[in-house]
Amino acid sequence: MARRRDPAPLMGWRWAGAAAIATVTLPLLIAVFILCQPPIPAGGAGDATPSERALADIPASYLRWYMDAAQTCPGLSWTVLAAIGKVESDHGRDPASRRPNAAGARGPMQFLPATFAAYAVDGNDDGRTDVYNPADAIPAATAYLCASGAATDVRKALFAYNHAGWYVDRVLAKAAEYSTAVPAVAGDAIGAIIAYARQQIGKPYIWGGTGPAGYDCSGIVYMAYKAAGVTIPRTTFAQWPFGVHVPTGQEQPGDLVFFSSGPGNAPGRPGHVALVIGGGQAIEARCTRCGPIKITAYRSRGNIVGYTRPLANPGVKRVLSGRAAAVPPPVPR
Repeated sequence: MARRRDPAPLMGWRWAGAAAIATVTLPLLIAVFILCQPPIPAGGAGDATPSERALADIPASYLRWYMDAAQTCPGLSWTVLAAIGKVESDHGRDPASRRPNAAGARGPMQFLPATFAAYAVDGNDDGRTDVYNPADAIPAATAYLCASGAATDVRKALFAYNHAGWYVDRVLAKAAEYSTAVPAVAGDAIGAIIAYARQQIGKPYIWGGTGPAGYDCSGIVYMAYKAAGVTIPRTTFAQWPFGVHVPTGQEQPGDLVFFSSGPGNAPGRPGHVALVIGGGQAIEARCTRCGPIKITAYRSRGNIVGYTRPLANPGVKRVLSGRAAAVPPPVPR
């Protein structure tokens, strides 16, 4: 590990300690069958346009450094770098990042000295490398992530950065918030959705189940969204037309992936659903004979029907917009 951080509550936005620097892209997907029939690169575009939330939250100089650094690792989105910077130091605004923490990590991207020395980059061409200077620290974080495989497996790289699933989920949710597709409150919802689904891993598949003892595919999806305060249809057949359809390859954490699962299915009537968590993976309630709810890979499966984004449903967007209006803007730390 490059560094160590103490565990923190899954949904909290401030964490104790420093995250480990590493590159992991293991985007997770939570697969959920809703009234399912019995079964018969990766981290995002590097040129994603900043959302209004990103422009309001990220200092202009940091945004430029994130975007420039991402260009040195094809396949790595600047939004992932920005999300790390937010989680680690609030883009350098957290005073704690300006001195070594208990584990020895320091700077806006929270490097241990040895790790920084191994991946240091003179980002501003001033002839020196400084772990406290974002112009050097952000390119160094990019180099470390890229060396850890971020260009093809962002989730794995993030896990190397900090060995905690909650950390990976939080960074990916924040990265989605910083893209044009997901507003701030939706980003918070994504984190809650994925957190709920992850907590169900290991429970049995139960046809028609909505927990807490077990779930079917659409049941876990339905309850995960409900845990985030978002109501979606209960069954796979009804969930398919509910969300806005997303082109293959553009799915994000929180989206749903649908499959044809047997007789009675059709292109417009898929029989199985899963919750995308990033990196081509999911936590899936697949079938009675398939074992407990687990994380699975979906991109290589030949029966994918398509992807949808329930959070882009007009009714859901109105709910989220109203929620955002009731929340005061963040106070810089």
